Amino acid sequence: MATPQRNWRTLALQPPLRDSAPVFSVLKDGPFRTIWCVGTLHEFARRMELLILSWLILQATDSYFLLGLVLVFNNLPRPLISLFSGVIADRFSRHRIIFISQVVNALTSGAMLFMVAFHMESLSEWMVFAAIFMQGATKAIEDPSRRTAILDIVGEGRLVPALSLDTISNTTGKMVGPILGGWLLANVGISGEFTGAYIFVVALHVINLGVVTRLRIPRSLSEESSESVLRGLWTAIGFALHSRTLLGLLYITIVMNTLAFPVQQFIPAIGRDHLDVGVALVGLLVAAEGIGQLSGAGLIALKRNVRYHGRIFALGSVSICVITFIWVWSPWYAVTFALLAIGGIGQSGFGTMQSAVTLLASPPELRGRMMGLLSFCIGVGTPIGGLEMGAIAAMFSIQGAISANVAAGLLVMLPALILTPLLWHPLVQPPKATAEA
Repeated sequence: MATPQRNWRTLALQPPLRDSAPVFSVLKDGPFRTIWCVGTLHEFARRMELLILSWLILQATDSYFLLGLVLVFNNLPRPLISLFSGVIADRFSRHRIIFISQVVNALTSGAMLFMVAFHMESLSEWMVFAAIFMQGATKAIEDPSRRTAILDIVGEGRLVPALSLDTISNTTGKMVGPILGGWLLANVGISGEFTGAYIFVVALHVINLGVVTRLRIPRSLSEESSESVLRGLWTAIGFALHSRTLLGLLYITIVMNTLAFPVQQFIPAIGRDHLDVGVALVGLLVAAEGIGQLSGAGLIALKRNVRYHGRIFALGSVSICVITFIWVWSPWYAVTFALLAIGGIGQSGFGTMQSAVTLLASPPELRGRMMGLLSFCIGVGTPIGGLEMGAIAAMFSIQGAISANVAAGLLVMLPALILTPLLWHPLVQPPKATAEA
């Protein structure tokens, strides 16, 4: 049997995809509410634990370098295992993958609780880094399965509002988790500064594990595939290379994560050194993007008919770069805050449609692998961009480094915006991608 043609002209023959269901119909879906709850609890616990472990490293070592390694170890697993986690998502039960990931999270956090409660003097920074690495690894393994499972549950017509709700929970976890973790560290001291906070983290993981047992995900036909792991991986990469939509999306993803999103690491420096504000206002400045993301995700979730998914993704990318170029030079705190919030709206469009386009432009049997490929593109760009931007900032100025990066991002994105269907054509359902030669 011949492999079907996998180019844009073939896809153009397929009917356009539309999302016509309001967010309220998604929330009525019991299985979706369950998987949404799983993602929300996981993000709260993950963000809270990251803050606790970061504070532990800082208090124990007083080293900014080791503090920076927290981010390195948390993000390192993504480019290493995301491609294979996508294959796993397509080959095995997505419910089982999510369950095992939550078990590993609970066991890892439980081990850390035991150490901080009874053997704090024996706890080394490398044990902490190992726990952070495991957290990043389970995130990299679970995300492709969980995002693909959302599509399995809600279907194509309700995917955008479902992913918007997922973005809302992720953003809320990113904002509230560290705040709650900081409050627990400051006010709940049980047998030491970290024990009370870690009891709460472990409790969240255990509760989430119980919620996962109630999760029901429709079985995917691709789970029964006999294709080898490496062959399955190459099949996915080959399909992406033949799809102008996916190729453009993955290219823009790498550009944004290399040249634009590392800017977020330098917001505290802008607040302290350029705007001359204290730590409280710096914290609020960091949260500004999250406020915008929540607003944008809410607007997308309420939208009844989304036809040009790629257009929202592309315009979100451009708006982030343009707004960043402006706010980084603003001498007024209120203006900077407002622009960061507006940029957060662009981020919500970018993030929601990034997953939506990846899933909807992929055949059902390749969706897990495509989400893994997307995760790889996200992970490979962030460390490179952070190191490069930091080096330029050290040699010249932080405003110059950020401006040069986002300007370069706009320029190198132009080919993808012009030559791919993202801006110009609605999404279409691709034909089945795999067949025996």
